[in-house]
Amino acid sequence: MHTVTLAAPPALGPLLARGALRSPFKRPAPDAAVPRTRLVLPGVRVDLAHLAAYERVCGFPTGESALPLTYPHVLGFPLAMRLMSGRDFPLPLLGLVHTFVEIERRTALPADESYEISVWVAELTARRSGTEAVVVTAVRSEGEVVWSSRSGYLARTEGPAPRDTAGVRERLPTVAEWRLGGDVGRRYGAVSGDRNPIHLHPCTARLFGFPRAVAHGMWTLARCLAAHGTPATTVVRARFRAPVLLPGTVAYGADGRGRFELRGEGGRLCVAGSVRGGGSVRGG
Repeated sequence: MHTVTLAAPPALGPLLARGALRSPFKRPAPDAAVPRTRLVLPGVRVDLAHLAAYERVCGFPTGESALPLTYPHVLGFPLAMRLMSGRDFPLPLLGLVHTFVEIERRTALPADESYEISVWVAELTARRSGTEAVVVTAVRSEGEVVWSSRSGYLARTEGPAPRDTAGVRERLPTVAEWRLGGDVGRRYGAVSGDRNPIHLHPCTARLFGFPRAVAHGMWTLARCLAAHGTPATTVVRARFRAPVLLPGTVAYGADGRGRFELRGEGGRLCVAGSVRGGGSVRGG
């Protein structure tokens, strides 16, 4: 693994443009070479105004002394974008679908501390409807990993993903229903930097096989965790089983033992996850 240390976060606009231009020339293939670059950004400090905007969009309380569990994903996103828009990343950036995430937080992360963030591509895997890349993000404080994640991103080769039969599993008790506006993807894109066209407008989402704009997977997870709550030492695993279409109404369910879910139109399971204390996420 070749490590590149950055002096500042990459600018997302040029990365998005570069990834868009290269996307038509890339063909998903699980036997492609995995990029061997690890990007490292030291001395990262949180912009408290940006943090508050993120908290409002996702439903977290504002003004807390520690970062929400999902916020470090936003801090690492520019590095992930630099890797995924690079010439050696084998999947097209446009239309990538976030399929799963595993997060481990080993301690609370104070909002006023400095962190080192590193991101790399761990593997490529063949799936029924395309090729999935796994991107790892690690956050360090004083040399120790305090937060890490693994995220799956799917480049589809067969149109919309087949219906997930896990969606017919027994439904968890419904705790709340949320009416989502058509602008959720644009609002979250503004604070996360993730302006994948599938999230922004119906017309751009249709280019990638979706009938309407699709909510970001990390927004749906953050919204669920804002309602669920998480202990300081936490492992969260979530799979994005079906798109959350915008606008629409979703039902948040939980069983009181750590499992949670989000269901969309017709009761279709969109997000299924679990929260537990302690544990380990590979690759952190």
